[in-house]
Amino acid sequence: MKKLWGGRFTKSAEQWVDEFGASISFDQELVKEDIEGSIAHVTMLGKCGILADEEVSKIKNGLIILLEKARNNELHYSVANEDIHLNIEKLLIDEIGPVGGKLHTGRSRNDQVATDMHLYLRHQLEEIIELLNELQNAIVKQANNHVETIAPGYTHLQRAQPISFAHHLLAYYWMLERDKERLQDSMKRINMSPLGAGALAGTTFPIDRHYSAELLGFESIYENSIDAVSDRDFIVEFLSNSSLIMTHLSRFCEELILWSTQEFRFVEIDDAFATGSSIMPQKKNPDMAELIRGKTGRVYGNLVGLLTVLKGTPLAYNKDMQEDKEGMFDTVKTVKGSLQIFAGMIATMKVNSEILAKAVQRDFSNATELADYLASKGLPFREAHEVVGKLVLTCIERGVYLADLPISVFKESSVLFEEDIFEVLMPETAVSRRRSAGGTGFDEVRRVLKKIEETKKS
Repeated sequence: MKKLWGGRFTKSAEQWVDEFGASISFDQELVKEDIEGSIAHVTMLGKCGILADEEVSKIKNGLIILLEKARNNELHYSVANEDIHLNIEKLLIDEIGPVGGKLHTGRSRNDQVATDMHLYLRHQLEEIIELLNELQNAIVKQANNHVETIAPGYTHLQRAQPISFAHHLLAYYWMLERDKERLQDSMKRINMSPLGAGALAGTTFPIDRHYSAELLGFESIYENSIDAVSDRDFIVEFLSNSSLIMTHLSRFCEELILWSTQEFRFVEIDDAFATGSSIMPQKKNPDMAELIRGKTGRVYGNLVGLLTVLKGTPLAYNKDMQEDKEGMFDTVKTVKGSLQIFAGMIATMKVNSEILAKAVQRDFSNATELADYLASKGLPFREAHEVVGKLVLTCIERGVYLADLPISVFKESSVLFEEDIFEVLMPETAVSRRRSAGGTGFDEVRRVLKKIEETKKS
């Protein structure tokens, strides 16, 4: 098959060489964006008088036909045409005749592919942000139901202090909120138009890059044509932001997996998000949580892969940069799928409140309350810390917990202890008294939930 760029060549590549160099097997994902960009480009060519109105009309009609066929999965691509751009151009020429070859006036595949990816990521970010919203809504709903459900709080995976279970869940809400903010901030770098930058040096045709950018909904254009075609920062930024999203999901998955074990039994994951064993009939495995935790690695890999591709490429475009797409597509698919699964998993999760309540009755997570109690009565906190540490040691030696000790033992440790210490040691008291801004106190958690609700309405 004759190449659209083959005029300078006297010899064709072997088929296997074409297959190795072609990107159509994956960059057909950009078909709608490629046609969308081409419609804007030819519209601009008409406005600037570079193409006649009749030519523009014929090319646009042909592109609209191809776009409809693309939506119906009726387009057939050829490896010989290498990529989505040459495939669409060839299909357009087949559809409307030689005038289709005028579409590429004033542009290069270099600025064309960059435009496609800007458009693609803009579309995908809008969907990912909405999926983050849905997951946050599921978290908030669970949190509203469990403000006064008391759970063990951990540091170093050791019991630390009793907390509101809602407070723990909402920590992930705020992680996801920052994820959304990072994606929204990156939009201003995604929403830039490289179209019309040409291969690297611009074009001699009197094009209007601002007009084509406006048609495509871009907020600005690249001010340097070399930067326009060689920039992949916006994809690296997306992969980095996605890696953080997956980090947060993976941490949450790890906790769900632990919490759903027989040893914890804090939560039960719905059957729709679990699987059984082929040999052990009793098993209920948290496979979706494990899979999301595992898929985090591939998103990290896509980020490192693109950084590695870019680190040694000179300006402007190089064939290496063809490797920017598969990782991007894979990350979009992975993040969107993970968020969809996670929202369903959280929405249907059963919280075993009674087991959580029992957990905080039989541990030393209320020890800090004793230290704070003594400190509030004037004892330096470091001294209070030592007094309580020795009381904990006494409990361990006796095989009891702090609330099991008689008042006489407390008074032997410090004359500052009084009968009200047993009220202070109750998990409900320990949680409710932590009223500092952002703390786990029930009223403070309710305030935060109200703030979240008001923010969503505004």
